[in-house]
Amino acid sequence: MKKNVMLTFLFVMFCGFASAQIVGKWKTVDDETGQAKSIVEIYKKSDGKYYGKITELLVKPKNKECVKCVDDRKNSPIVGMEIIRGLKKEGDEYSQGTILNPKNGKIYRCTIKRESGNRLRVRGFIGVSLLGKTQIWEEVKQ
Repeated sequence: MKKNVMLTFLFVMFCGFASAQIVGKWKTVDDETGQAKSIVEIYKKSDGKYYGKITELLVKPKNKECVKCVDDRKNSPIVGMEIIRGLKKEGDEYSQGTILNPKNGKIYRCTIKRESGNRLRVRGFIGVSLLGKTQIWEEVKQ
């Protein structure tokens, strides 16, 4: 009996841990059109923070480079570009990082939260979280 209780506890703990993870590949979906736009791979670096780069474009952009970017990514290829930088895990949310929109070159503060199922709620905003947009990204099964 104790063995079954312990196994159940470990299983529940593992499921809770796994469901909160954001590491992996995600299909970005435009919040206005509902169209899938790209595949972003989110990973953890040795500094303990989370980053994300575009690994594939599902919609052909006007330019293959980020011509409107104003930082070190200016005129860099969009595929391979790190668009999420410096997220920290805080409870079940990842925050204190930034996200870049390569289409307009703007950088926003960012929070990401794993939702039930295989979805992420990605919010980009300026200043306070109320002034922003949310997208739902879908996990890409490998």
